[in-house]
Amino acid sequence: MITPRTLSGFKDRLPKEAIAKSNLLKKIIEVFDSFGFNPIETPHLEYAEILLKQGSDEIQKELYAFKDHGGRDVALRFDLTLPLARFISQHRHALQLPFKRYAIGNVFRGERAQKGRYREFTQCDFDFVGSNSIASDAEIIQVIAKVLQKLEVGKFTISINHRLILNGICEYLGITDANNTLRIVDKLDKIGVDGVCAELEESLGYSKECIHSLLDLISLSQEGKSRDFLQKVSYLKEKNQSLQKGLDDLQKLCEILDFVGLDCYKINFSIARGLGYYTGIVYESTLDELSGIGSVCSGGRYDNLTQTFCKEPMSGVGASVGLDRLLSALEELGKLSEKETRARVLCVAMSESYMPYLQKIASNLRDEGIATEVYPDITKLKKPFSYADTKGHPYVLIVGEDEFKEERVTLKNMQSGNQESLRFAEVIERVGEG
Repeated sequence: MITPRTLSGFKDRLPKEAIAKSNLLKKIIEVFDSFGFNPIETPHLEYAEILLKQGSDEIQKELYAFKDHGGRDVALRFDLTLPLARFISQHRHALQLPFKRYAIGNVFRGERAQKGRYREFTQCDFDFVGSNSIASDAEIIQVIAKVLQKLEVGKFTISINHRLILNGICEYLGITDANNTLRIVDKLDKIGVDGVCAELEESLGYSKECIHSLLDLISLSQEGKSRDFLQKVSYLKEKNQSLQKGLDDLQKLCEILDFVGLDCYKINFSIARGLGYYTGIVYESTLDELSGIGSVCSGGRYDNLTQTFCKEPMSGVGASVGLDRLLSALEELGKLSEKETRARVLCVAMSESYMPYLQKIASNLRDEGIATEVYPDITKLKKPFSYADTKGHPYVLIVGEDEFKEERVTLKNMQSGNQESLRFAEVIERVGEG
């Protein structure tokens, strides 16, 4: 006999969790659709060269790469962005620019398995490709806010920065190795200020004065209104063109966000994500009640999406919803449904001879848009009642001898315990109320 088990870093989802995930996706897709984003699909498997060209060194080590039956070098996708770059380049003639897409699918990374981090997980990406306008950056941030509001996660904060501001700070301080410097600074949440200071000094040889100046500027973040903060740091515009461009972009962005009434964001100069990838505005979203879980939706602007595949420059801006993190967060906050079914009604027959009538009732309920399940076995009511209670059916519909003769049903409300003898039209009215 083979022992049933899953690979390390992979997991099964039982109905309760799978339904919760599906419910989240349904709400997220409703938001994407409301902003005019269109769905696309790309294969799980790509030619290896497509993924090897642009992935970071860390990603290369985690890539699931192998030869297929035709001897071709192939690899499982590790994100949905590189497949997007290939997709845009390959189908450019069929796409209207700017192109707004969302893609939802599983990706694979051979990283060390740990709690909350899996080797196969679902990414939920949305991107605005082919526009340099700050309006598209503002729209992505609005989508993030709408998604988190729709999911009812409680209060959240979208922290915003600009890569040019980080580069400009380094340039102002005479730091030439900006990427390695910012990679260390990005560890502030993990190793603290002392740890970052020590690593900057030991790894890059910076003086204590340079390190303190860097951290003083990086630690600047908005308190109060964005316009007041931007006014406070406006002196930085005089230092170099990168700082001027970055701060001007943030000012335009905040004007839009403030005008539409978005009050869940703040500017934070320490946000330094995607150092080898993002080129403009970047952002991370955290839940105020569970900030320790990390970013649940993050992204930014990139100027070189298709550089590997075609000469035509193609900029874009996008973000990824951390679906698995959100599921964990909502479970920890007690905001996930306990139900294991979407069906509102469980139909039960007390005799085999009543089963055709019961099936007809169930079919009619489905025609009315009411999800309905039929209990297949003939047994005492204790079993189907227990089944309905465990799965979360709000109602149990019963057909016995009296109901069959009178063409009626007995409907039990599982929450209140009340039972009524009803005709079909009355069942629709009762069951459709919730």
